[in-house]
Parts: sequence; C-alpha cells; structure tokens
Amino acid sequence: MSLVSGSLVRSRPARAGVTLCAVLGLVLPGAAPARAAGGVGLAPTAQRSFAAHVVVATNAYKRPSAASGVRMRLRTATPWSRGPMTLLVLDDRRDARGRRWLRVRLPLRPNDAAGWVSEDVVRVSRNPWRITVSTRSRTVIVLRDGKPVHVMRAVVGKPGTPTPHGLFAIYERARQADPSGFIGPWALHLTAQSDVLTNYGGGAGRVAIHGRSGASLLDPLGSARSHGCVRVTNADVSWLARNIRVGTPVLIGD
Repeated sequence: MSLVSGSLVRSRPARAGVTLCAVLGLVLPGAAPARAAGGVGLAPTAQRSFAAHVVVATNAYKRPSAASGVRMRLRTATPWSRGPMTLLVLDDRRDARGRRWLRVRLPLRPNDAAGWVSEDVVRVSRNPWRITVSTRSRTVIVLRDGKPVHVMRAVVGKPGTPTPHGLFAIYERARQADPSGFIGPWALHLTAQSDVLTNYGGGAGRVAIHGRSGASLLDPLGSARSHGCVRVTNADVSWLARNIRVGTPVLIGD
C-alpha cells in the first residue's frame, strides 16, 4: 500500500529481475522500505519513489516531533527559481499521538541532510522516475518503473572538484535566460552541494545537471572536467526538463 495525496492506494508490484542500479554497481540507500511504526513504506526503491509537495510553509524537524528542534524552514516555493518546494520522501512513521511524519531529503549540507515534516502540510505523490549518474562511466541513465528509457553521455567533476556521491533529488528546474551560455538552456539543481567548493556561480556550491554551450563545449562528453556539476547535451537537458519532476531521486556513484 502507498500513501498518495493523503489517501491509501494500492501500488503496482515491483518488477522482478536485476535492477540497473545493480548493473552499475550503485548502492541504493534505503532500498529496502522497512516499515516504521505505523508507516506504509514510502522509502524509495528502484521502481518508484514518493515526493512531498509543501502546500503550507512549515518546519523540517530533526526528529518526527515538533519539539525536536528545527532543521530547516520550508516555504512553498524554492528560493532561486520560485518553483514548487517538492522534496524526496525517505521514510514515514507515526508519533505516539498517531500523527504521520515524513522524512525528506533537504537541500542542505551535509549532503545526506534530512528532516521530518508533518503529513498535514504536504501533498504526497508517487513518482516512477529515477536518475542514476555514474562518475566512472560518465553517463546519466533515466529509468521509469525501474527500466532504462534514456542514456546520456556526460561531463562530470574533475579530481579536484569531484561530483559528490549519494542519494539526492531534483530540487529546482531553472530555465536559463541565455540558452547559448555556458550552462545551456536548463539547469536542474540538485539537493547536492560540492564537497570542496562553498560558492560558485552565485550559489552555495549547489550541484546541477545542466546543458553545455559556448566555452563548456571545450570539455568533451565523457570527460571529468567540471566543478562538480553534471553536464549533458542541450537536447538531453531539455528532455529532462520536459519529463522529469522536481523531487525525482538522483543516485550518484561510481
């Protein structure tokens, strides 16, 4: 069973067989959706994930309790692109009073930052999409229902400014004012931030999947020459912007 938009619905069974994550050698954090007390199993798997869209400004807490301390203040829109604040759900559980809480990935340092939000202030939706990035093969693979549907060659972080590894999510979709500029037409900001740089491009070291135009074309696809971002062709990043939702999990590994 899965929780969608405040109601319980029956999920489709996971498909059998070897997942692409296993083929790539990527370890999926939280792949086994163990049910917490009163939970319905919202942890992401290779076949699906859940996203929490913030509909009322709220706090993300350190634990599933408003008395546990604030981890982050969440508005209904993201600060950069003013898009919807939609976060990947990592877990769910009920507190002693029966109130349901969702653990979500936060766009903070460290890169595994997470917090708990009340179910009452979010709208939860099921997402069949997943993105995996291999920094070794320098590829981006898009999966739907656990099956690959699009494979892209990429430029990844150079040794001094590597692309961070971990389970992240699409945080914002930012259309670029100059599609022929260095970043191309779109930047899909991730919850990930650089492990080395604290600021570049006017942001707090935020890592993105973006296009490539102008001077960035000097770095060939399949190379490791970026400051940590993942660069794909303009056609590929435009495809991602059209098809991939905010809150989609992005698993980066070797």
